[in-house]
Amino acid sequence: MKTPTIACFGYGKTTRAIAKKLGSCTFFDDKFTQTSLDEEGNVLKPISEFDTCDFTHCIPSPGFPPSHTLIQKASHLISEYDFFTPQMPFSIWISGTNGKTTTTQMVEHLLSDKGAISGGNIGTPLADMSPEAPIWILETSSFSMHYNQISRPNIYALLPVTPDHVSWHGSMEAYFEAKLKPLSMMKEGEAIILPKMFADVPTKAFKILYETEKDLAEYFGFDTSKIKFKGAFLMDALIAMGIDKILYDRVDYEKINAFVLDPHRQEEFRDSKNRLWVNDSKATNIDATLAALRTYGAYPIHLILGGDDKGVELEELFTPLKKYEITIYAIGANALRLEKLSQEYAIPYVICHTLDVAVQQIKHKHNRHSVAMLSPAAASLDQFTSYAQRGNLFKELALKD
Repeated sequence: MKTPTIACFGYGKTTRAIAKKLGSCTFFDDKFTQTSLDEEGNVLKPISEFDTCDFTHCIPSPGFPPSHTLIQKASHLISEYDFFTPQMPFSIWISGTNGKTTTTQMVEHLLSDKGAISGGNIGTPLADMSPEAPIWILETSSFSMHYNQISRPNIYALLPVTPDHVSWHGSMEAYFEAKLKPLSMMKEGEAIILPKMFADVPTKAFKILYETEKDLAEYFGFDTSKIKFKGAFLMDALIAMGIDKILYDRVDYEKINAFVLDPHRQEEFRDSKNRLWVNDSKATNIDATLAALRTYGAYPIHLILGGDDKGVELEELFTPLKKYEITIYAIGANALRLEKLSQEYAIPYVICHTLDVAVQQIKHKHNRHSVAMLSPAAASLDQFTSYAQRGNLFKELALKD
């Protein structure tokens, strides 16, 4: 049998974990300008030197778009998920536009007594996950599923899906198609928690359809008054509890309520004047921002918007904004686009361009009866290294007297 020769596209966490597990690999990355070796003996090459005939497997980093030259040239392309399918145990996949990370963490929290471990997009590459674990809980992005051909979950929970990553996939339809790809591969006896908008998508698995939190609570028989989470987090909690109910027919309110949320998602804090600020920097798309607004909609809102909007149609954000008492503070690469839409929809706004200016402007108007919120509906990389850096700076500026 021919020894596998592996090309890794992108020199990132996922592909480096594969090389560490399998032995030295050849990496191709846009940032390499000449051939070299890294400290682990991997060959690093410019993409111009790639020849698909030299390799039996070509594994892309999840973020490599289909339009990339390497993807176009590779004739032995295989996804990370497909590559590790032979050693994958019973698996639960969590996907959707927002809430994937929180729901994945909640499922792992609830199933910790069963030896379940989490990974995928949440931080642990599949190469670093133990095949001895009885259950893998995988936060699964549309990027990963786009390249899958054989890998499938045993339980698939799809959170609400709204337009996102349109520039990567090429169209909204292609994004939805990637999210729904597991349905065509799943078998009888397996289960899917699925938004009602996709009710007609064919699958052999059993569908549990929902549109609202109420639908999930009624189907599984949960009492939401016993769950501490509200807003978008209630949906996450109900789906996690639903998976626990499917597998082990149990409901543990005390355990789900013991779960602690990560920072940067509707993270509340108060300044020295007892004014409420909300760090929702992880809201990198429209749906996440709208979820935050629903949580605080009873108050006047000072909303910081803007960044890299990834090519989505922002009209889907501005139409719902009209029902709130809101002022927009526009920052980032799409600030002027936000200005134009604010004018078109007659929503009060301030052009700030940068976060420090936005916070300073808000401080002049914010009081104990209003909410000041960073929920940008955009990625952070136009001005920051991550949403976490953006959120940390927001908190630092807001708390500065």
